Amino acid sequence: MARTVRQRRPLICGYYGEHNLGDDALLEVLLRELPEGVQPLVTAHDQPWVQQRFGVATCDRRSLGQVLGRLRSCDALLLGGGSLLQDATSVQSLVYYSLLMLVARLQGKPVLLWGQGLGPLRRPISRALVRGVLPLASAISWRDEASGQLAERLGSTHHGVGSDPVWAYPQQPWSGAKGPIVLCWRPLKSLDPRGWQPYLDALAQLAEQTGRELLWLPFHRFQDRGLLHRLHGTHSVPKRVMERSRELEVEDPAEAMAVFRGAGLVLAMRLHALILAALAGSPVAALSYDPKVAAVARSLGCPLQDLEAPAAPNLSDQWLQQLDQAPPAAPVTALRQQTAVHGRVLQNLTRNQP
Repeated sequence: MARTVRQRRPLICGYYGEHNLGDDALLEVLLRELPEGVQPLVTAHDQPWVQQRFGVATCDRRSLGQVLGRLRSCDALLLGGGSLLQDATSVQSLVYYSLLMLVARLQGKPVLLWGQGLGPLRRPISRALVRGVLPLASAISWRDEASGQLAERLGSTHHGVGSDPVWAYPQQPWSGAKGPIVLCWRPLKSLDPRGWQPYLDALAQLAEQTGRELLWLPFHRFQDRGLLHRLHGTHSVPKRVMERSRELEVEDPAEAMAVFRGAGLVLAMRLHALILAALAGSPVAALSYDPKVAAVARSLGCPLQDLEAPAAPNLSDQWLQQLDQAPPAAPVTALRQQTAVHGRVLQNLTRNQP
């Protein structure tokens, strides 16, 4: 008897519709790589925006009841990119995704973890919960070695390890020699006005030495927008920085890439800002608040400042040396190739039926 291919309707869960360009890029890559004919339902906060931007059906990601109700009409659960199994945001968030995995399996539906980061898991209860739900997954791909190693310590070995899926986003040629300095900085609880001072002073030195415009690009619309003016309100922003600064908002990752490809240097705190800037061929330097940012910076061989450590005394000089110096292509090529592992997870969205 001939065998036919049954197409699935997965429920794709992630931090979508929150106006975070990194998660928008993840969703764009994921939707592009879905097998032909798969018709996803996507959890999102700003549902009209996601529907218009991506042309997909949505449900309210902040309503657990609605998500569980819509899961019944789907035949697979896919956790799509980012670090969803973690307790840094809250234990409640971890319980949310763990509950979805459990309900999907109780309904006999496959659970797929695509391009996931794992952790941090700071509480014993969090580690116990993740240890219990990882065996529920039919297929897993992690976005970095640290996540894969943590999964193994929790007893999970049936997975692949690659790079962040956003490395599969289309590249663009860099044309930013003598261009502006772009900042993708974010507010951090660990940085009070005094904590920001060495980085703002280094930025002032760089601006004075180069005469370049400083473009502040909010990567998360609601968290990052207005950061410059909030810092200015604490009287910690040097006049030389304010004179050369302006905030520039973009609507989607493609617009961010267009800014990056015209930049003489991108100073990135956000993980996906660092990745998209590298894909645009821009010179980059990282300020790391999270090991995932530091890991990518080391892979690229770019300057790295750990925000948990004292600021390097020569930070401005490090940034100056990167200015207008396009990074080598080999690390980016290698990281793009490592995304192939995630495609194998998506193959589970089709299956042969007699």
